[in-house]
Amino acid sequence: FPPPLHPHKQNIRKKPERASNYVMHYLQSFGYRVIPINPVLAKKNESLHNEKVYSSLEDVPLSIDMVDIFRNSNDAGGVVDEAIAVGAKSVWLQIGVVNEEAAKRANEAGLMVVMDACPKMEIPRLGVDGPDE
Repeated sequence: FPPPLHPHKQNIRKKPERASNYVMHYLQSFGYRVIPINPVLAKKNESLHNEKVYSSLEDVPLSIDMVDIFRNSNDAGGVVDEAIAVGAKSVWLQIGVVNEEAAKRANEAGLMVVMDACPKMEIPRLGVDGPDE
């Protein structure tokens, strides 16, 4: 698992019942720093779980370790390209999100790729108890 910074790329909503929102909160409870990405909320200067919402990965003023993608398989390719462009270290495509071409581009650019999996499920399965810092 990546260090504490873990920007989220998704159409994150303020609705707590949304998976993207719940996973963000869950990862924060393990000590990961999660940066939400949503252009609409960013224009309103919103924050979510005490983190400023940014409109794009490019706008995040910090090093990006992992991009957790809550988008459909077709849209995931564009997000992977953004992750490559900003120098992210890894991309994580959520359950049901599979894009082999995007995964190949990410691997060729040196990123670690996980597809069709959720960190909320993998943390307990792997016995991870938080970032190694």
